[in-house]
Amino acid sequence: MIIAIFDLDGTIADTIADLGDAVNYGLRELGYPVHDYEQYKQMVGNGAAVLCQRALPDGCTNDADRLHKLFSSYYAEHYLDKTKLYDGIYGIMHELSESGVRIAVATNKPQNFARKLIASLLPDINFEAVLGGCSERPKKPDRAVIDEILSLYDKDMTAYMIGDSNVDVQTARNAEIRFIGCEWGFRGREELESEGAVHIASVPADIPHIILR
Repeated sequence: MIIAIFDLDGTIADTIADLGDAVNYGLRELGYPVHDYEQYKQMVGNGAAVLCQRALPDGCTNDADRLHKLFSSYYAEHYLDKTKLYDGIYGIMHELSESGVRIAVATNKPQNFARKLIASLLPDINFEAVLGGCSERPKKPDRAVIDEILSLYDKDMTAYMIGDSNVDVQTARNAEIRFIGCEWGFRGREELESEGAVHIASVPADIPHIILR
């Protein structure tokens, strides 16, 4: 059996505007300069707390907890304002599911937000698990989240990690599973290639071709 384990931000959905707006709200409240969406693409990937640390000016990380609280409060109300599925994602989720591939999500986005987003954006897809950042396990690139998903099965699974960043490549490597990079994501082909990704999808439709061939 095959399981496709997807990252969320920059892989399934373009979430950068809502993430950026939430951090910028907190920065304004604290009197700090804000950033544009392109800058935020280089800050995301390691969870919300790290995102808030990276958004603060040098020497101001003592305000990281305050910024994180402001971010979380704002994002809870606005996480779907501008977020949308990438073109083609809906179709390939159905194609994989209909072909017998199991589907899961492993993200560093806070788990409560990850589950709300998946339920809103892909309500008719059966996900084996949607696991996000939480206190119960270390974040990617630690392999713990992959191990937890694979522990749901009694038999060995052929597993793919599908993501857009160096964090996802490293997660797959640490978990000793296969990896497919997503060129359309926040980091682009160059970062994926520099991390040693062998399979890189230019568009979502490439993913089932790689998995099912």
